[in-house]
Amino acid sequence: MGVKSKAAAAILVLLLFLGSLWLHGGLDYHWDSCLKGYNQLNGLNQLYNSSGAEGVEGPQVLQECPGQTFQVSLLLSNMLAAPAYSSDVLIQPYLSSWDELVRFMEALGPMVGLISKEIEAKTSIIRHLAAMTVESPEVDLAAGVNSINNVGAEVGTDPEASEHPGAYHSVRSMIVAELNQGLVDFHQQTDSGCRTLLRLHRALLWLKLFLEKLAETPVTGRLKSPSELCRESYQSTLSLHHTWLVRRAAELAFIALPERGYFFRLVCVQNQEELSAVLTRVVQATGEVYDRTQKALEENGMLDLP
Repeated sequence: MGVKSKAAAAILVLLLFLGSLWLHGGLDYHWDSCLKGYNQLNGLNQLYNSSGAEGVEGPQVLQECPGQTFQVSLLLSNMLAAPAYSSDVLIQPYLSSWDELVRFMEALGPMVGLISKEIEAKTSIIRHLAAMTVESPEVDLAAGVNSINNVGAEVGTDPEASEHPGAYHSVRSMIVAELNQGLVDFHQQTDSGCRTLLRLHRALLWLKLFLEKLAETPVTGRLKSPSELCRESYQSTLSLHHTWLVRRAAELAFIALPERGYFFRLVCVQNQEELSAVLTRVVQATGEVYDRTQKALEENGMLDLP
């Protein structure tokens, strides 16, 4: 085997490691095949709400982008639908947002697509847990669900909350239920919804920062390539939780990212100004979801679950 062949084989091995270890818990990737039975239908094809951003010019309605699997309009609409009550996040639109982010990553090529497989495994775990409580009410986490009423200030006092008693209806209801059921282990890895959420939460910060950087238009100087921006975003977020091997493999994957013009076509815009207007709305909506989730995890000491 020649030098070039050996180098290619080494890169392939590193990327395979990346796919399984990406979210620092890749041993549960094999759950993916048996946990995909809980699929959510999302019939939103257009967004009829503004993100509320002031001073950001752009269309108030994001139309479906023809010929694209990834739809930025669906991503934005799901992100806007996720916040609930005073400081909570609804699980269903949160996971639907991740469905669209997975399609976004898959659209960037096979190298980044490897990362999306591990994220799909994570969302499947939470969906599986939610489906179990729906299909078998007798195994619903009754202690956790009942105690939600005692933390109204945190979960929210909206009357609508009483109509959704499921343990996996929202981030805060899931946290309370799993804590009361003893499903969260602060010392070793488990397949709890809270630990899985933390891994998704960390990945969301990386993607949020990447989209934020992609939306920036510097007054002077050149626009950095998406590859550079993605690497910078990763280095300040997810890399802090990864081993040396995974960090090196991730940087190899980012080299293969397409150029900026591809992102124009991906979200159906013509130039950087239009891209900035669309992505700024997405980033602001994502930031609200991230901040609420961060607060809920922090209040319960879950930012460092193993």
